[in-house]
Amino acid sequence: MAYTTEGIRNIALVGHSAAGKTTLFEALLHAGGVIGAPGSVERGTTVSDFDPMEKERKQSLNTVIASIDHGDCHINLIDTPGAADFRGPTLTALAAVETCAIVVNAHNGIEYGTQRMMHHAKARGLARILVVNKIDGGNCRALVEQLRETFGPECLPINLPANDGKSVVDCFFQPSGISDFSSVAEAHQRIIDQVVEINETVMDHFLELGESGLSGAELHDAFEQCLREGHLVPVCFVSARTGAGVKEFLALVEKLAPNPKEGNPPPFVKGSGADAAPIEARPDPKLHVIADVFKIVNDPFVGKLSVFRMYQGTVKKDTQLFIDDGKKPFKVGHLFKLKGKDHVEIDQAIPGDIAAVAKIEEIHFDAVLHDSHDEDQIHLKPLEFPQPMFGLAVEPAHKGQEQKLAVSLHKLSEEDPCFRYEHNKELNESVVRGLSDLHLKLMLERMKDRYGVEVKTRPPRIAYRETVAAKAEGHHRHKKQTGGAGQFGEVFLRIEPLPRGAGFEFEDAIKGGTIPNQFLPAIEKGVRQVLEHGAVAGYQLQDVKVIVYDGKYHPVDSKEIAFVSAGKKAFLDAITKAKPQILEPIVNLEVFVPDTHVGDITGGLAGKRARIHGTDSLRGGELVVKAQVPLAEVTDYQTELKAMTAGKGRYAIEFSHYDAVPAQVQKQLVDAYKPKVEED
Repeated sequence: MAYTTEGIRNIALVGHSAAGKTTLFEALLHAGGVIGAPGSVERGTTVSDFDPMEKERKQSLNTVIASIDHGDCHINLIDTPGAADFRGPTLTALAAVETCAIVVNAHNGIEYGTQRMMHHAKARGLARILVVNKIDGGNCRALVEQLRETFGPECLPINLPANDGKSVVDCFFQPSGISDFSSVAEAHQRIIDQVVEINETVMDHFLELGESGLSGAELHDAFEQCLREGHLVPVCFVSARTGAGVKEFLALVEKLAPNPKEGNPPPFVKGSGADAAPIEARPDPKLHVIADVFKIVNDPFVGKLSVFRMYQGTVKKDTQLFIDDGKKPFKVGHLFKLKGKDHVEIDQAIPGDIAAVAKIEEIHFDAVLHDSHDEDQIHLKPLEFPQPMFGLAVEPAHKGQEQKLAVSLHKLSEEDPCFRYEHNKELNESVVRGLSDLHLKLMLERMKDRYGVEVKTRPPRIAYRETVAAKAEGHHRHKKQTGGAGQFGEVFLRIEPLPRGAGFEFEDAIKGGTIPNQFLPAIEKGVRQVLEHGAVAGYQLQDVKVIVYDGKYHPVDSKEIAFVSAGKKAFLDAITKAKPQILEPIVNLEVFVPDTHVGDITGGLAGKRARIHGTDSLRGGELVVKAQVPLAEVTDYQTELKAMTAGKGRYAIEFSHYDAVPAQVQKQLVDAYKPKVEED
């Protein structure tokens, strides 16, 4: 089917685990004629969960894309994982769509994933649709009230279940029929009142002529504006297993969901540094190409697959594209649309569409592809993701696989922005970090299955940081004479603390040429060596400003190496006088437990230096305890929580900030540090 940008709809299916997203994805593909019959999660026959690990666990672990044609629309659907452990791929999907369909289990009600995805979608300015699934047997009346109480009165049913959840009745397009629990006419009037309120022209026509005086175009434009601005969150009902409400959901998407011209394009920037300027990507197929890579798949058989969302221009076979600020373009050999694990070759990709190219190793996650021939780079502000706080130190289980391990971990980190790999040169320690212990376990299991690399693991060091709490001055004269040409450099500098999270600043305040400009980079290099390796306990140093204000040089003996050493040791001298502090990572902790265990949880957290912020009630007698706690205190919290709650508790953590450790902890860390003495 040939389609235009106005006919494209991009929809991400998100929500809590077991809400039925994958089953709904299958039902939509079946309704769109893409598959002959919906697949089954239980039997491992779905288009979405094709990975062996997903089939075994009966759970989505990554995003999957497929498209259907419905009426005059081409709909790109993205199925996403519901587990918080795999939130990274889910959040990347939000960067590619205009509409977020938050799927809610009618039996379980509002869950943790429901709240988080409503928050993320709203923060990105996406149109939101609440899709209540599993309506056969669910308490839909109570759930509608709960949705409106939790997310606001703008949550309004656009259809309602009927015949005990065997079908749905329309409340907007052609309101008629009898629902299971509410008046269709009343629901229709609430939607109209909400829609006309947003647009003065539509409101005037409505007040003057009534609903019958509104044109279809006026009503559509006002409805779409309500969606985009969050003034209306439609609630629709489906049973993905029986098919009830699925066609009605597609009709809603086709007629009312925003197309790429009606969405909010991301803020692209051209150039860098002081010369950077925002540019607006316009969904015009005749302009030069701008596209964003939001998904990477390293397929052992197909190779590297880069999935991108088109924002401007047209990509065809043999199009020459640049990556970010790259000077050498690559040629598009083949262009694909995705259908789960299958790739269908296409002739072109237009603005708003989702497509992929294969075997271009230079492409990375969040890369901007463009065909601009000037030298300025085009880039996007990086997406914000939860900071992975769970860590494991890893080493190959078999000798000789060190390089293969590094390559495999790099490929996995390309696919999931919340899975990271780092190597500490000083400790010679490789560490993987993720959102939970389960996240890390499954990623390492995937590495073993896919790349044949098995690892041994152990707890890593906590990522402490160092900083200073006061201003101070430092000085060092480096003088070395070996019989031939000597080395000489003298540096005076001041340091002062910066606000937490500010990083590092280096300032040149030298007057009178006491140190030539050519040696300033060498001084900064010496300072940065201390930043990397720490001064008092071997951890990275941050949030400090260094001001070099005086020094001396020798016209013959002064060399770069002399000022590297002088800068490093002057900085160390200043740190000893500036009340050095060790900072520890503080995390936001949410513990989900039956209400009978709350006392045990709060008491246990009190002994971990935690600040408890309160509790919230959830459905089914469950409570969530919210607190901030040092990461070092919860490195083995999974085992402890399991023992306290007989396996019924779960928790989630996110990085919050760095804070100073208590004095006794700092003393222990400093005493345990055995700095290497470098020979001058």
